[in-house]
Amino acid sequence: MTMRILVADDHEVVRHGVRALLEARPGWQVVAEAVDGREAVEKAKRLQPDVIILDIGMPGLNGLDAARQILKAAPKSGILILTMHESEQVVREVLAAGARGYVLKSDAGRDLVNAVEAVGRQRIFFTSSVAQVVLKRSLGRNPETTPPAEPVSLTHREREVVQLLGEGKSNKEVADILGISVRTAETHRSNIMHKLECGSLSDLVRYAIRNHIITV
Repeated sequence: MTMRILVADDHEVVRHGVRALLEARPGWQVVAEAVDGREAVEKAKRLQPDVIILDIGMPGLNGLDAARQILKAAPKSGILILTMHESEQVVREVLAAGARGYVLKSDAGRDLVNAVEAVGRQRIFFTSSVAQVVLKRSLGRNPETTPPAEPVSLTHREREVVQLLGEGKSNKEVADILGISVRTAETHRSNIMHKLECGSLSDLVRYAIRNHIITV
């Protein structure tokens, strides 16, 4: 079975380790590496790999938002999340983003090859501890329980702006990175602060951390 793979992680050691593990399989090739979500989107669009491995906590554009953009740019590519996070909220967001696989970095040596093969065949693969989180959530549902209030919905562009601001970028830097005017960046920031009811930039940073838009 041939497989063309893109690996996106901001840690060089992780990327090289994943490459070595996967290219030991006959017919498997890591066609590109990316150091952040934005580069992953660009290379996914250009190369159309079979499987894209994404970390969640990447600078500039996190893995979840990158996954959403990749599914539009490379709809035939299967997305596999490789991360250290295993909370129920993160698992839920990964599923909502359209990823087919979820492997913890601590389980990569045991599960990554099988996960890539499954995702490449358009199947679902969860590392065992994550599968338990999903199962517990399903079994724990009570149809009579009032569902929680819907979280505030941000557009893809607003999430990009939140991440960049949360990483300490100025309005001008945000504008340069996203290819928009400074005035548009300022408008996005104002709208986001109002929508999230944030009174300060520190409130916005806390929101970004709490919702896994940035990691610390």
